[in-house]
Amino acid sequence: MKKKFFALSLSALIATSSLSFSPVYATGNGPDVNGNETVQTAMLTTYDEMAAFLKKEAAKQAHMGLEVIGQTVKGRDIFLVKYITDPKNPTILYLTQQHGNEALTTEGALEYIRHLGSNSKNIKEMLKNVNILIVPMFNADGAMGDVNFSLDNYMASGRHLTRYNADRLDLNRDHVNKRAPETRALHENVLQKYHIDYMIDLHHQGTQEDYFGKLTSGSVLAPYHPDVDKEVLLNSKKLAAVLLENVNSKGWGHVLKYDEPSTNTSVASNAMALQYGISVMLFEMRGMADHSYEPYVLGQKSNGYIIKQAFTAIDSTAKAIADGTINTADPAVYDNLPEQHYSY
Repeated sequence: MKKKFFALSLSALIATSSLSFSPVYATGNGPDVNGNETVQTAMLTTYDEMAAFLKKEAAKQAHMGLEVIGQTVKGRDIFLVKYITDPKNPTILYLTQQHGNEALTTEGALEYIRHLGSNSKNIKEMLKNVNILIVPMFNADGAMGDVNFSLDNYMASGRHLTRYNADRLDLNRDHVNKRAPETRALHENVLQKYHIDYMIDLHHQGTQEDYFGKLTSGSVLAPYHPDVDKEVLLNSKKLAAVLLENVNSKGWGHVLKYDEPSTNTSVASNAMALQYGISVMLFEMRGMADHSYEPYVLGQKSNGYIIKQAFTAIDSTAKAIADGTINTADPAVYDNLPEQHYSY
């Protein structure tokens, strides 16, 4: 089934299609591939579908702004979705799909944009008190498999999705040198243009991370470099605490601490804190849409709860910043969080 995102909301797809949320996977595990499942990518939103959806929502939503911040290697526009009621409000940036094969981060963000368009009283009140920036499908060339190297050994049936941009650069290792046009666009036209207080960098990890035998649905990590300002780090942990309490309370969420912390200054979770003083958090969700290495790929039967997880992470953190509960969040929730285990 080819998904027409702009014609049928993702919430309806979750309820009625192969994205259905089955109680069998209520722990957040779901089946991985194990050589027994065909991985389909046709249901994932394409770049053109996303662009059409964003333009339609921008025309419909009075409080939504849409800006093109630059182009990818292959010339695709990179979009910034903006909800800015008062520049003095605290601002949070959500960045999705730095790695093109980590697609459900974008699906969750698009569903959240659709949700904000419902124009409910609660949404109006929230947007009076928080500014929301979203860069969806940051690595659009990798997401569409339109790259200058072979993807013949990738697993998916349908279009391939790859971690890298078209020139085989890892965008999440490029936040110091800024060699890629995508990275330069993000820094010059978002990070250096807007005063951003918080950021969540949404990713996917492998399928077999666990905590004493129970597979994790995701993991979080605050900036890990020792030179990060203490206040920035504290607020990063508070942001993580909000996400953890909301996602893990859903029954299918089982989010632990990321098990491979890095002091690399080129990755977003460190770079944004060090370069701009942004309180930032890495959020890794289970399974990738495509890869050459089977244990990284999660079959599409798990898409439903993973998309819900991304939506919940975005929605809960935006609300906490808007109503001020982020300020009373307990950083010990993050500090005391166990690390997941890497089980390959």
